[in-house]
Amino acid sequence: MRKRIAVIGGGIAGLAAAVRLRDLTPSGTEIVVFEGSPALGGKLHTGELGGRRVERGAESFLASGSDGAESAAVAFARRLGLGEALVHPAARPAALAIGGRLTPIPGGTLVGVPGDLSALDGVALPASGADVDRGRPLLAPGADVAVGELVRERYGDEVVDRLVDPMLGGVYAGRADRLSLRVTMPQLAATAETEHTLAGAVRAAQARSRRVPGRPVFAAVGDGMSRLVDAAASAAGARVVLGLPVRELSRTPAGRWKLIFGSAPSPGVDEVDAVVLAVPASPAARLLGDPAVGELAYASVALAAMALPAGATLPDLSGFLVPPGEGTLVKAATFFTTKWPHLAREPGPVVVRVSLGRAGEEDRLQLDDASLLAVARRELGELIGAELPAPVDSWVQRWGGGLPQYAPGHADRVARLRAGLPEGLALAGAAFDGVGIPACVASGERAADDVYRFLEGN
Repeated sequence: MRKRIAVIGGGIAGLAAAVRLRDLTPSGTEIVVFEGSPALGGKLHTGELGGRRVERGAESFLASGSDGAESAAVAFARRLGLGEALVHPAARPAALAIGGRLTPIPGGTLVGVPGDLSALDGVALPASGADVDRGRPLLAPGADVAVGELVRERYGDEVVDRLVDPMLGGVYAGRADRLSLRVTMPQLAATAETEHTLAGAVRAAQARSRRVPGRPVFAAVGDGMSRLVDAAASAAGARVVLGLPVRELSRTPAGRWKLIFGSAPSPGVDEVDAVVLAVPASPAARLLGDPAVGELAYASVALAAMALPAGATLPDLSGFLVPPGEGTLVKAATFFTTKWPHLAREPGPVVVRVSLGRAGEEDRLQLDDASLLAVARRELGELIGAELPAPVDSWVQRWGGGLPQYAPGHADRVARLRAGLPEGLALAGAAFDGVGIPACVASGERAADDVYRFLEGN
């Protein structure tokens, strides 16, 4: 009998699951993607600014993993026929904005955590004599702590505040003192179970990395991330239901899954044999009937993009990060047309994209778009030491509750949750397996594998 599978959530994790299911299942299998918003892609969306393509969400992804193999995102792009469309950023440095000046980010760190304290170039003053061998590994097997807790104890406050916090903030919009080491830095967590000093653990994690020297660290789709979304939707061959969120999910007496979707006055009903649930924590908790799932906190951020007149001068950098202690709403900036060579070769305005807001700063984002743009332009000018010309075009993109904040113990909580799931239901997405396109693609593909194994046995 022909099987029917529902993928609830049309972000990149859900789309990766749908494509994998199409590859694995017989040709007659029906796949239905339910997306509550009006469009697929989640936080992947390419916009237009001053005649240029500029991302309104994620702008790039890791090109390879720590094992040296190409990342799940690159492999996914190749599966979709987009291998030749991948582009890489220019080899330009990034900086930190500290004390009113831009200073190069020290090399050789692991997400800001140095393995050699002598290489900090004055950016941060490490605590003296704290990282000593105390006769035992830094972490017990399977233990988890906040990144900030471990690094402050061993290296002192300045290394966390000036290096680790802005690096983690650039990815998660969170604070090192609240983010799980095991989720955000799994390689370091693994070596901390055997090494007796933090410097030794960082060096061991770096030694284990098999990244190929000279290979680009990041990649993007040259025509924009929306092309990746469109190609995934096409490859999945799924029936797509947009703008009608799934409100209820329950098991039928026959062992199938019943979905109720759309508005309460006129709901739609569907039944499927298996489900991939690829939505954020709160809707996942509602559909699973488990409030604990929804306890994951999220940070809200905003992006302000400005198209400056052609010829506008910016520092010769790919961008910079801002430590929270600087007090600015701006936490990062990308000099878009400098960073991406394929855009620099095209005529048009100079584009800068600014990220605003960190976890716990939601109230500071409660400005209208014009006011938020004014803050972004003023603070950016102060941080680079030169007033910016008036932009010829601009936009603001808000991602309310957009970035999960993984507290210590997150991985164990997710493992327990998955162990208690009924057969035929799999979880995917950033709420469970980490932010970033490679993590979400891999999560969706694993969920599809789980569902396929269930269907094969039934």
